[in-house]
Amino acid sequence: MGGPLLTRSVCDRLRPGAGRVKCSLDLDRSRTEVEAGAAAWTWQGARYPYLERCKDRTVYHWDGESFQPVARYAGSLIKLVPTEWGPPTFEIDGIKMLPTAQVSPYADAERKVALVQPQGKAILDTCGGLGYFAAWCLQGGARQVQSFEKNADVLWLRELNPWSPEAGGALALERGDIAQRIPSLPDASFEAALHDPPRFGTAGELYSQAFYDQLARVLKRNGRLFHYTGTPNKLTSGRDVPAEVAKRLRRAGFSAQPDGDGILALKR
Repeated sequence: MGGPLLTRSVCDRLRPGAGRVKCSLDLDRSRTEVEAGAAAWTWQGARYPYLERCKDRTVYHWDGESFQPVARYAGSLIKLVPTEWGPPTFEIDGIKMLPTAQVSPYADAERKVALVQPQGKAILDTCGGLGYFAAWCLQGGARQVQSFEKNADVLWLRELNPWSPEAGGALALERGDIAQRIPSLPDASFEAALHDPPRFGTAGELYSQAFYDQLARVLKRNGRLFHYTGTPNKLTSGRDVPAEVAKRLRRAGFSAQPDGDGILALKR
């Protein structure tokens, strides 16, 4: 485990002079014990200062000198956001990138990965994010997972998130834009694919016919695909994105049907 991670709920327990406190310093991945003294708290032989102000919906990491939010701004604000479930989500300019309202984002990924039946398969993970899809592919016995993530700041979040899998072994993680990289991937090189793109309005190329044609090309016959679409309100958005996705996937050579907040497809 890396350095300690703090959230508002942890800070509320780490009060000066509280003595021995049991808590989690890795977003509920495990439990540990710290000694809360009058001026600082001690964990694994190191002393840490109390946070003067601990904000809601923020994860803090130790940078070697002080606790800082797990957030970066480079044109967009990207931050790790704690959840009541333990495994965090992340936001880009305030837009939540993983579902958390009714289920843990980690458990949500487990359900979706199960749809592609990962055991023994080579799997394409198009938009890696925090790596929850990849984690469940590995736990499900995937032979190989090729994951792409183009945002360097999201990859930095993964380094600090104890729920994100480490690259290596069966997991190959590449910083790259799948829309640009997929034409160079070999034909029929994957037996399953997981596609969790940003919203249509910000990444329309990942919903295009040309991209779906490429997905069909790199998948073997009977290869499974789960495509997250979300459930946008067509009355307010003016379009039925899941229906459009299913139509394009069928044109690319898939059978496709709605499944929860996405489309489950099979390469014909």
